[in-house]
Amino acid sequence: MFSFLNTTKSKILHSLSQRFFQLVAISLVTTIVFGSHQSWAGDDKPSWGYGGASNPSQWSEIAPEFEACELGRDQSPINIIDPEQSEQTSTIDFDYQSTTAKVVDNGHTIEVQFEPGSSITIDDEVYQLLQFHFHTPSEHTIDDKASAMEVHFVHQNEAGKLAVVGILMNSGAENPVIASIWDAIPDNNKAQEVSNMSLNAATLLPDDKTFLSYTGSLTTPPCSEEVSWNLLVEPIELSPEQIATFESLYPYNARPIQPLNGRSVDLN
Repeated sequence: MFSFLNTTKSKILHSLSQRFFQLVAISLVTTIVFGSHQSWAGDDKPSWGYGGASNPSQWSEIAPEFEACELGRDQSPINIIDPEQSEQTSTIDFDYQSTTAKVVDNGHTIEVQFEPGSSITIDDEVYQLLQFHFHTPSEHTIDDKASAMEVHFVHQNEAGKLAVVGILMNSGAENPVIASIWDAIPDNNKAQEVSNMSLNAATLLPDDKTFLSYTGSLTTPPCSEEVSWNLLVEPIELSPEQIATFESLYPYNARPIQPLNGRSVDLN
């Protein structure tokens, strides 16, 4: 496995974790992508989670609008084994700016929401950065192996299409950007804005922007498809203590791996 990266990315492969566990308005997209804790908490709203009767195997039964979680064929996350070298290599041009950000505990994860002004361009299409959020363990796996965590940068273009940039997160050195985010996490006050901070999302990106791309879905209800997925090959690090801080809030918030169903994964 991994012959596609043996020459130029061997150091990345060795750093993969051995763990096997697996805005338009910002508020609108937050509800679409996760559903805030507040929004789903009412008696008239569907409630989903990662355990018990609302676990991922039951999402499609919770509400009609979640049927894609069961019936969709292009679902995420996936296990990446042997991607193909893209014949027409795509690029991601990052244009992230320092801007006001809000740290929110939405009842499913810790999320950092951004004011307009940061974007990516994929194949001449511009997507505005809305928010990023975290999962533990990583939702995507490489050769059946999960990393400690994964961060998802969620973007939207003018037509409303979503593009997500994912980065695997391995246990290692303390991450100062993560430290500042964790310091702003609400204390027993879920789904409430807790802190305005100035943040440039580019400070979380690895140096190497080589990425794997495929067409998938949201990894949370309503599991909507036609999402452009772009997983950076080079992981970033955070400390074991920082991982433990997140796990103290969300011990497990990763959707199980979904069938590939004939989709291709391209190395760009």
